[in-house]
Amino acid sequence: MQKVSLKKGFTLVELLIVIGILAVLATTAVVILNPAQLLAQARDGQRLSDMASIQSAIALYMTDYSAPKVGPSLTECPNGGGAAGAGYRQKAVTVDSFLHRPTTEVAVDTDRNVDGTGWIPVDFTDISGGTPLSILPIDPSNDTANDYVYRYACNYTNNTFELNAKLESLKYDDYMANTADGGDASGFYEIGTSLNL
Repeated sequence: MQKVSLKKGFTLVELLIVIGILAVLATTAVVILNPAQLLAQARDGQRLSDMASIQSAIALYMTDYSAPKVGPSLTECPNGGGAAGAGYRQKAVTVDSFLHRPTTEVAVDTDRNVDGTGWIPVDFTDISGGTPLSILPIDPSNDTANDYVYRYACNYTNNTFELNAKLESLKYDDYMANTADGGDASGFYEIGTSLNL
């Protein structure tokens, strides 16, 4: 009678080879996909979308309302310059390369209001068809330490404004060049009616 071997399964060497191959594939996938950059690109996409939405809302306000003002007063939005409101709860952005001017701070309970008390001092409720924004957007990171906040500057006399956001991914790096957006602050994506505020 012959002995039949019932040996089933993989040897240790076979398992180590498979584990090694999986490790190489996983490492390659992480290096190629770079999840940190993918997340940064997603946040930048949100920033660009938010900036476009805000710009469109302000443009609608300027064309629809009979006496539009991009700021509440000459002192908060002075001629030739402007105060900036950061979309960051209860923190002001310090004087920096964006404006070289002080910034205003908004209260926690009103920082996203669209009635002129939020971080953008424009009363979108004055639009005849209703406000196009339910709340004012804020930066997805909302991090003053790394300057990831939205900014607003205005010229009260000329009724012009500028919105700025700092982008973080390599994919959108060119958007922040002065030659790309037409503004005067490298390191920031700038849109609005006057990009030199």
